Amino acid sequence: MIRNIARAVLVAAGLTAGSVSAEAPFIVVQSTTSTQNSGLLDYILPGFEAETGIDVRVVAVGTGQAIRNAINGDGDVLLVHSKPAEEQFVTDGWGVERFDVMYNDFVLVGPKSDPAQVRGGTDIVAALKAVAEAEAPFASRGDDSGTHKAEMRLWEVAGSDPTTASGQWYRETGSGMGATLNVASGMGAYALTDRATWQSFGNRGDLEVLVEGDPRLFNQYGVILVNPEKHPGVRAAAGQRFIDWLTSTDGQAAIASYKLDGEQLFFPNAK
Repeated sequence: MIRNIARAVLVAAGLTAGSVSAEAPFIVVQSTTSTQNSGLLDYILPGFEAETGIDVRVVAVGTGQAIRNAINGDGDVLLVHSKPAEEQFVTDGWGVERFDVMYNDFVLVGPKSDPAQVRGGTDIVAALKAVAEAEAPFASRGDDSGTHKAEMRLWEVAGSDPTTASGQWYRETGSGMGATLNVASGMGAYALTDRATWQSFGNRGDLEVLVEGDPRLFNQYGVILVNPEKHPGVRAAAGQRFIDWLTSTDGQAAIASYKLDGEQLFFPNAK
């Protein structure tokens, strides 16, 4: 199921699906903390590895860092969740072609006391405005991750720049989602998180989901082969085989079947 653009790049590089065995039998996937920390990759990768004999080595960092790593050639495949940044990665020639893989959503969590009084809302922009007006503690990843990028886009729509209150009611952790939720739990703060990480997070303390269901909280994941024309060391055939599997019926079924406490965390939508 190698797409036309990807096939053209592989052929130009002298690499096709049949040449996988000539490469080292592993690939490096630059991905996000949510795919790793949620347990999804641990669940689905053994199926791919058993079928192909290709070992998948995951580097789980924020989306921004994952993209920078891929630009540096430190990976074969990019699996992240910030579509504008992913499309720019391809436009700039660092990636071959982008494919939708799956989606879930973001939620706003906060303390049960809910000082901004946003509980039960479905308008994330109104909720952020209320948090800013109340100067209620808010823990942000502040790390250029996919979640942080989404958060900043929402603050912009809300007409607020919370970074002007950095170190006051707005606290930037510069850390992953789990660490940021730990901070939010410890200080009774609001935080934007992907639902998968929240569902697998064990130190909730006084935190609970307060705002959800806004279409603007949609969280799309995409996968891209790093361009071997930019980095000849890219294991292009093996990487493309992983992408083809991930977007195939088998890969999509594996994603859909992953549940935690009976709740499906990711919803496949490859085309």
